[in-house]
Amino acid sequence: MPAVLPSSFPTSLRAAVQPNPAAGVGMAPPPGKRERRKESRPGELLAAALDLFVEKGFAATRAEEVAQRAGVSKGTLFLYFGSKEELFKAVVRENISGHYPGWHEKLQQFEGNTADMLHLCAQGWWDNIGSTKACGIGKLMLAEGGNFPDLQRFYEAEVIEPGNQLLYRILDRGVKRGEFRADLNLVDLVHLFVSPFLYLMVCKLSGLTEGPSMRIDPQRFLATQVDVFLGGIAANQVLTKENAQ
Repeated sequence: MPAVLPSSFPTSLRAAVQPNPAAGVGMAPPPGKRERRKESRPGELLAAALDLFVEKGFAATRAEEVAQRAGVSKGTLFLYFGSKEELFKAVVRENISGHYPGWHEKLQQFEGNTADMLHLCAQGWWDNIGSTKACGIGKLMLAEGGNFPDLQRFYEAEVIEPGNQLLYRILDRGVKRGEFRADLNLVDLVHLFVSPFLYLMVCKLSGLTEGPSMRIDPQRFLATQVDVFLGGIAANQVLTKENAQ
């Protein structure tokens, strides 16, 4: 039985603290286990697909295997994703290209120097992609992209080009602020900056980032790479042919 509120209690607040006698009448019950499972299926399918694409590659992964690992039927998989190609694209968007909007926003709001921004960029890549299973997608594309032109074009449009454009913006910011040399080609610098990331990706997936001495410490490697890169493009490091000799 609801409590009786005093007559002096503000009328405007009565509805907020006193239950409505009609509440619950005709309302749907809270979602049961089956409904909750249905809502989580796309995520479960994407997680299973990522695992298998990284483990076996795109060509060797069958839709039936993905469905089985996610605990659903093949027909259920195709209710959410029309083909294995569409499933792969969804995996890429979920685990890689989906990070770009947030990264752009962070960089747009960043007020520090551009050198710190590049370090932040490298750390963000490691935290969200390099240290995760999504890192294997890049290796997959290096190995199989040429055999699947549509997927290769998709990956270039959704991952490579946006990433290059993001780095170009950062480097251009540094040049305009007088922090970086203005005599260097920014497109070349983008490729130069990215190359060690690809090397680290291959080493990680080959097991070379673990074990005894002479193995790579990923975060230390990235920090060193950025520092060396910055040493070559800093505005006070401009060299000419005459004074370099």
